[in-house]
Amino acid sequence: MVSQAVNDDVALRIGLAARALPDVDAKSFVSVVISAVGQPITTSKLSKLRLNRLKQAGNGVLDIVDEHDLKRALSFLKGRGIKLEAEPLPEVSAYQPGDMPGSIRVACSSDNGDKIDGHFGSCERFLIYQVAADEIRLIEIRTIPEIDPEADKNKHRAELINDCHVLCTTSIGGPAAAKVIREGLHPIKLKAAAPADEYIAELQTVLKVSPPPWLAKVMGEKPEQRVRFNQEAAS
Repeated sequence: MVSQAVNDDVALRIGLAARALPDVDAKSFVSVVISAVGQPITTSKLSKLRLNRLKQAGNGVLDIVDEHDLKRALSFLKGRGIKLEAEPLPEVSAYQPGDMPGSIRVACSSDNGDKIDGHFGSCERFLIYQVAADEIRLIEIRTIPEIDPEADKNKHRAELINDCHVLCTTSIGGPAAAKVIREGLHPIKLKAAAPADEYIAELQTVLKVSPPPWLAKVMGEKPEQRVRFNQEAAS
């Protein structure tokens, strides 16, 4: 528990860092930060905090955290990557079922504008793209509704996008990935945040050239066509 008052900047840093670690209880994370820098918590102390010190102060609490997520949380504690003004959201295009034959639907976890930059378990929204070999449309932006604290939030998020075929995200834990797969999606974890339209264009190239068998099946390709795709990819 924080026994001494903190200023708004410190509170914002800790809040964003805790949110970047959805698999760690927020109160436990605050205790870790106190253990790491002592009280009072100041921006100066947070700016000097090292990753190893944060891990040691966790005393096992942070062992379940992906390294990428932990570094992101540390960046927030240091005051990096904090944007007070929200980036504008991309424009959505109209779509009716059947508009794009042979297309797949892709959900992208996002916190800022048109970027794939969110953790599956804590992102602000999902950008929903319909992707065909010759066309890409952003058809919907799904914000995350308020979820009962006692509910399984990862299951709820997976159900929110269960009409999609692929999930693109910067981070997702093993148990959450299992829930996503159970809902019929194929999760793809990016190495770093990226503009959604650029990454989706790369995925479109895969659709054109050599989609893997599971993706070809989603697109409605016949078995002999899938074999042709694989042979072309190997040649």
